[in-house]
Amino acid sequence: MISPVLFIQTLQVAGINFFAGVPDSLLKSVCAYITDHLDTNHHVITANEGAAVALAAGHYLATGQAGCVYMQNSGEGNAINPLASLTDGLVYGIPVLLLVGWRGQPGVHDEPQHAKQGQITLPLLDVMGIDLAVLSDDNVTAIAQVATAIEALRRGESYALVVTKDCFEPYALQQTTPNTLPMSREEAIDAVLAQLGERDVVVSTTGMTSRELFELREGANQGHERDFLTVGSMGHASQVALGIALAQPDRRVWCLDGDGATLMHMGSLAIVGTRAGGNYVHVVFNNGAHDSVGGQPTVGLAVDLASAATALGYKHTTCVATRQDLDAALQHAANMQGPVMIEVRVRRGNRKDLGRPTTTPKQNKEALMHFLAN
Repeated sequence: MISPVLFIQTLQVAGINFFAGVPDSLLKSVCAYITDHLDTNHHVITANEGAAVALAAGHYLATGQAGCVYMQNSGEGNAINPLASLTDGLVYGIPVLLLVGWRGQPGVHDEPQHAKQGQITLPLLDVMGIDLAVLSDDNVTAIAQVATAIEALRRGESYALVVTKDCFEPYALQQTTPNTLPMSREEAIDAVLAQLGERDVVVSTTGMTSRELFELREGANQGHERDFLTVGSMGHASQVALGIALAQPDRRVWCLDGDGATLMHMGSLAIVGTRAGGNYVHVVFNNGAHDSVGGQPTVGLAVDLASAATALGYKHTTCVATRQDLDAALQHAANMQGPVMIEVRVRRGNRKDLGRPTTTPKQNKEALMHFLAN
């Protein structure tokens, strides 16, 4: 395994002192070290990966030094636009070092939402003309690969280092903000389930939220046919829910979202606010962290998501932090004309024995479509 300390310090010696991106579980040790050791002028956890590329471009314009953009490979889609139309050599020719976690690597067991992305991770970089290396887990070889990357950056070219599972030695995040909120996310999801009507459907965001929803249904001996688990596609659950709500306006649709996912594509709130009907309820569980990929912080608890939703057209919004207030807000929401947003501030973390859905995405889709058709 590579030392994340040695890796980042090697980049810094070579002149890379600016880091931006969206955390990834395969990069969590590197992300944690960066968070602990770089100030906020030299490290930004961005809303999405495309924004990170743009930030690195701005840093280069101001300093002449390339920045490092880190992401899970699922974020390549968000990054393609600025990589192809801003930083590419046919446009501005701004060099960027990409550090990409390779989820779904062919031949390595992973979750179904990573399968296709794993297959196309290297081809996407290739078609964009970005040279790459799959980072070695040997320190000496990895440092040599970094040297090759630095030479490319000095020629004005972007370069990608692709990171496989268990490539980096463990490093635990030290710099955390205390979060003593009374409710866990799982408790809050349980409260939502208690308020659902017989015809209501749920669309849940990727990560722990969908896993906890699935387990709560299992624990209550309930079926899963009313739930759509958006196991990938971070930031888009609100639009999946909106599509269902527009097509079936007589059925209440609940979107269970996270702060990181909401912030990733926050413009979608404006579309919900202006286009959703009275049957749309948006519940955002806000713990100020990218909980599924190592607990790196978001700005969720530093901003007012409920007020933002009001400004973007939601008819009713509220922010709660206790079970009593959540129960009251949910009861009101079930009888209000939407779109409604309930921001629920919750503790970070999840129980250690949390499982994963035992049904496939296609089984989930088919069960929900059957329920919606009847």
